[in-house]
Amino acid sequence: MAEKPIPSQRQENNNKQTTTQEVECTPATPDKSPLKKRKPSCESTLKSADLFEVTTTAARKDICSLMTTLSNLLRERAVADTSQIKELEGILVEAANVESHLKEKKKYLRQTLSVISDKLQG
Repeated sequence: MAEKPIPSQRQENNNKQTTTQEVECTPATPDKSPLKKRKPSCESTLKSADLFEVTTTAARKDICSLMTTLSNLLRERAVADTSQIKELEGILVEAANVESHLKEKKKYLRQTLSVISDKLQG
């Protein structure tokens, strides 16, 4: 029967270092091991989807409300602009009538002055 060779001192030290290194690398307790990433559960995905739907619905309502308000303001502004345009057109027509009247008056006055001048010379 063959006897086992007695390990030398050096081999024993190497074995001790390996076991010490292995012990240092392995966690002492399972609680201190790094946590693995969890995949989101179906329930949390549904909650976030519902939250997204609620948020988009609220945003859509807000946008519609703002667009309605803007539309009403633009409509009111258009009515005011139309009213002002009609008023300005009325003023323009009145100014044209006054101008025409003043031109006729000027012409009449020239004729009158011409008649007076002819009588004084004559």
